[in-house]
Amino acid sequence: MKYVENKVVLIGAGAVGIAYAYALVNQGIADELVLLDTDENRTRGEVTDLNHCEAWAPSPITVTHGGYEECRDAAIVVLCAGAAQKAGQTRLDMVGTNVRITQDIVSEVMASGFDGIFLVATNPVDILTYATWRHSGLPSAQVLGSGTSLDTARLRYNLAQYFEVATTNVHAMIIGEHGDSELPVWSAASIAGRSLAKRIAANPQIEADIEDIYVRTRDAAYDIIAAKGSTSYGIGMALARITRAILSNQKVTLPVSALLEGQYGQEGIYIGVPASIGRRGVREVVELDLDEPEMQRFTASADTLRTVMREFWPEA
Repeated sequence: MKYVENKVVLIGAGAVGIAYAYALVNQGIADELVLLDTDENRTRGEVTDLNHCEAWAPSPITVTHGGYEECRDAAIVVLCAGAAQKAGQTRLDMVGTNVRITQDIVSEVMASGFDGIFLVATNPVDILTYATWRHSGLPSAQVLGSGTSLDTARLRYNLAQYFEVATTNVHAMIIGEHGDSELPVWSAASIAGRSLAKRIAANPQIEADIEDIYVRTRDAAYDIIAAKGSTSYGIGMALARITRAILSNQKVTLPVSALLEGQYGQEGIYIGVPASIGRRGVREVVELDLDEPEMQRFTASADTLRTVMREFWPEA
């Protein structure tokens, strides 16, 4: 790759994009951040506001605004542009508009000579990550989406509240579509070092309670959008976490939207799965040992995405 060390270009400076930009500045993750948005006047204001954080940030970060030419030497281009999810909409309802927007953006980015990593957040994220990969021509390792990273964060928080432990002591994951067909992997979950299965065996009521926790996790976006119009902070932090993993070559496993090439019995589909993330993007998709019901639900989730994909890519 020909890139400037730790330079990030953010395309789409709406609620999600700015939450992400603030997280980058606040955590000192990048050295240079460029904002690109069709509303240039507001974007200039956001840049000025973010630069005023520098005195209290953990490390200096140059925040500017610019055009697609800035993508040429970027390490990461983050896509947050597109039609926002409205109250009552599923993420899949936005697919037609956002596929067209994404393809136009990717064409502009690639025309700049970009050879870094695409990180996609626009919904429906699995479909749009696939669209980015297909349209960019980049290796699949260099194209990933936020996937179920936000869903997993929500699940961990809800379980931590239920079991009265630190969120960092909860090891549980959501996989599948970032949407209504996603599923929790209870078979691999542990709470404060003890498997969830053993906790359920000791107290069967937990099984019913965690099903309610899953439903609240899955539907959290609908509640937040109804209350405040959009979700932003959670996904902004999730994107910042993925960005840190890439720029610092952490080789950490995170639940992202990655291309499956035989894993989980699926081929040629982007979907939320755990993957090892490093400086070159997706290092390896981690294949969990799902139990039979989980595998059935994962397959159904993949089928849901594939049905939508075939509207745009009949061969998918």
